[in-house]
Amino acid sequence: MSYWCEHAWLPEGVADAVRIDVGDGRITAVTKGAPRAGVVLNGLTIPGFANGHSHAFHRALRGRTHLGRGTFWTWREGMYALAAKLDPDSYYRLARGVYAEMVLAGYTSVGEFHYLHHGKDGVRYAEPNAMGLALAAAAEDAGIRLCLLDTCYLAGGFGKELDPVQRRFGDGDAHAWAERVAALPESPMSTVGAAVHSVRAVPGPELPKVAEFAAARPLHVHLSEQRAENEDCLAFHGRTPTAVLADSGVLGPASVAVHATHLTDGDMSTLSDSGAWACFCPTTERDLGDGIGPAGLLADAGVRLCLGSDSQAVIDPFAETAALELDERLAGECRGRFGVADLRAIGAAHAALGFADVGTLTAGAQADLVTVDLGSPRTAGIRPDGVFFAASAADVTDVVVAGRQRVKERVHLGVEWPEAVLAEEIGRLWQCDPP
Repeated sequence: MSYWCEHAWLPEGVADAVRIDVGDGRITAVTKGAPRAGVVLNGLTIPGFANGHSHAFHRALRGRTHLGRGTFWTWREGMYALAAKLDPDSYYRLARGVYAEMVLAGYTSVGEFHYLHHGKDGVRYAEPNAMGLALAAAAEDAGIRLCLLDTCYLAGGFGKELDPVQRRFGDGDAHAWAERVAALPESPMSTVGAAVHSVRAVPGPELPKVAEFAAARPLHVHLSEQRAENEDCLAFHGRTPTAVLADSGVLGPASVAVHATHLTDGDMSTLSDSGAWACFCPTTERDLGDGIGPAGLLADAGVRLCLGSDSQAVIDPFAETAALELDERLAGECRGRFGVADLRAIGAAHAALGFADVGTLTAGAQADLVTVDLGSPRTAGIRPDGVFFAASAADVTDVVVAGRQRVKERVHLGVEWPEAVLAEEIGRLWQCDPP
């Protein structure tokens, strides 16, 4: 199979008339200045985006949490109400639509931060991993590469038992959690990682057990998303959340600190020294009023960055990449902290999910191609490398994941009418009533 790209973003920059040959799901050759032949992709073809942090079920909250003023914590109550409504069948139907929306937007891999494990009151399903398996099936249908970040969630806060609404998240202890996770199957398009929900949700003595189990896996953790988390952690542990994680062996080159919004200088040094990643979710952090994280300072310290859609306030990788730079401009009153080449690389950081061979248009890499329309009302007249500040998810025309075309001319080839799938399932969950 050969794809002819009007423009393609190669490691050295944008080139014209590029042929990309694909075999067995991988790029076998890249040729510049090639004659027009094969499958023609008009516009700009870039590597597929990586969604480093997702809670698929939060998609059902979109547009339903903005009545009145509210806070992060009142939003969380709505999230708990939604979580209580889901079972394996409804979760599969919802996630199938969500993942199809992601592929239509240009995401080709997703890290699903998964903590909806059990039934009501924490009673395990007959198949203990029924909810995780539902997510894997949904991702397969949608054609997106999945890293299922099965999440350890054991406490309702520092020194607190799980609340009734949280019981379905918990496994009792880290050993029981690890036993369940070890039984999850993997496939070429679906791998299993691990996550610590947060320092408030996993007691200190349990953290090293999670780190030991996850030694050979990606290990993600919500970190310092809210100032209240830092204050409570200091009161309970006498240390910042970053210090607690570092002392417990959680941080390392395969670790990803999600949000990392409210860090001290010492925290940033610790993340840098550990080799960990930081995952920013700008559209969610903006929606929840979390604050602007120190992306520029972390990058300067050598911390690798990635991006995620998190709560699905929007699913648009161009919105996330642009926001990384635009938030820096607002916070620092200066332009140009991240260039377009930086944003392209950060947006395609599949290695944060354990997929090291994805994210570049080079021979040997997995063939993930996303083509962007350069003639839409948003992109008409721009330079091709201006897409990260001009385009939106609506401008994605074609998507290839591991050599297989999943979106053609803006139509998802595996999930018919994803918008109808989403509308039906979200309507069923809420029965037309807001949370």
